[in-house]
Amino acid sequence: MKTLKLRIKDKHCKVLNQLASEVNFVWNYVNDLSFKHLQRTGKFFSAFDIAKYTAGASKLLNLHSQTIQAITEELVLRRKQFKKAKLKWRVSNPNSAKKSLGWIPFKKTAIKYQHGQVKYGHHWFGLWDSYGLSQYHVKTGAFVQDGRGRWYVCLVVDDSTTLTNLAPSAVTERSRSVGIDLGLKDFATLSNGKKIQAQRTYRKYEQKLGIAQRARNKKRVKAIHAKIKQIRHNHLHQESSKLVKNYAAIFVGNVNTKSLAKTKLAKSVFDAGWTMFRTLLKYKCENAGVWFEEIDEKYTTQTCSCCGSRQNSPKGRAGLGIREWTCMQCGTLHDRDINAAKNILALGHERLAEGIPLL
Repeated sequence: MKTLKLRIKDKHCKVLNQLASEVNFVWNYVNDLSFKHLQRTGKFFSAFDIAKYTAGASKLLNLHSQTIQAITEELVLRRKQFKKAKLKWRVSNPNSAKKSLGWIPFKKTAIKYQHGQVKYGHHWFGLWDSYGLSQYHVKTGAFVQDGRGRWYVCLVVDDSTTLTNLAPSAVTERSRSVGIDLGLKDFATLSNGKKIQAQRTYRKYEQKLGIAQRARNKKRVKAIHAKIKQIRHNHLHQESSKLVKNYAAIFVGNVNTKSLAKTKLAKSVFDAGWTMFRTLLKYKCENAGVWFEEIDEKYTTQTCSCCGSRQNSPKGRAGLGIREWTCMQCGTLHDRDINAAKNILALGHERLAEGIPLL
């Protein structure tokens, strides 16, 4: 399965905002009901128990009955996940600083697609169908709102693109494996010597963003943030798709974003989007039948990919400025990042005996 996200046309925003307000009403009612029941009995409500209290609500509201069921199931699930007796209220007031972003969940039979439109309840919503929804079987989904007030429909569908559906030439051409070292100077370095340049999207728009923030222009600030996000997502999608199409096995280093985010490199680390890149690679590899694995990259920079020596390799933060070094043991000249990518590839192939010593 995979999730498709499609933009709803802006002319439907008013109707969706009203539906989202009713969703918030149901959420708050069920949230309060569950908390009071817990106070009286000391027991938690299940989604099945709540159903008899919300029966018939769809006749009074514009919501589908399956939407009300989805709301109660989501509340029970999140309450268990966060181990809380009561969750936060959902705020519908558009002037409130705590206003909740719109959310309208639904199940399979609550929505219908036809001629570039989706039908929910008695409403037809036009959208930009860039996927060809008629080719998919919808399982579940939700209407969601972003920070700029724009609406999208997210649909969980059966993925029809599998390895068996690929052209024979596409499968036979993918016969190579690659190791990937993620970095900041270059976004990614491959074990075959190729490098993917870093976009540094936030850095490009940092000055414009600062001007808008000092002017307290919230609308402009949201627009700039959205543009940064879209450019970053587009870059990560393009690069991850190229890798999946060209290689049969992909091994990527599990660089620790949380640790680096506590250093002076935090801004560049968050701008790089390493975690998102690995997530995209993982699900695209699963869909295309490509082997994917995250590798512990400990000592991969310090270890010679030819002989396994670590005598004179760059170490620690002090060695970050050293981009090339020569191994004293075998005399090989190494590019720091390419050497790390080769070691990641070797670890992926489990060739530890002749390459990197067992860690």
